[in-house]
Amino acid sequence: MIPALLLVLSVAAYRITTGLLIHSGATWLSNFTPLAAIALCSAAYFPKKYKFSVPLITLFVSDTVINLRYGAPLLDLQIVLRYAVLAVVGCIGVLLQNRASLKTLLPASVAGSVIFYLTTNAFSWLSDPGYAKNWGGLIQAVTTGLPTYSATPSWIFFRNSLISDLLFTLLFVLSVNLGRSAEGSRARAAVPRTA
Repeated sequence: MIPALLLVLSVAAYRITTGLLIHSGATWLSNFTPLAAIALCSAAYFPKKYKFSVPLITLFVSDTVINLRYGAPLLDLQIVLRYAVLAVVGCIGVLLQNRASLKTLLPASVAGSVIFYLTTNAFSWLSDPGYAKNWGGLIQAVTTGLPTYSATPSWIFFRNSLISDLLFTLLFVLSVNLGRSAEGSRARAAVPRTA
């Protein structure tokens, strides 16, 4: 699990770095952070006591750094919803833990990205007075978003999230398999050979 844990910590550091860079105009990086994949893969592979604690603590630490930098609140309804949605995605990972592989986790990663995107954008539509409370307002929330927040349309956030979730899931499964392979090799080397 050490390679996978290091990967999660690297993503947290990456999220903090990109969160600080986005403000300076690097919008092509907007939301290129695999939050749903971290929740999914951690729940599928980590031991019981780390399944939810590692991804949620990692997210909380990175949120704290980013929110303090921009003077945003550390806790509001949008943040609580984000954590709840990631817990739901983590539950999908728990359901897949006994058959976790690229074959099961890549489609689950797509599902997690879609669930996260639609839920958080629908909540923004409901809670932000800038959106009309009709079908057109909902479509605006999931496609272009409000121009007052960013020059980056919502669909680009989704695209980047989906790509980063798939990439992270692939790297996570490979790192777990690499760790297991190395552990198996050490165990075989430790067994004394008899003639």
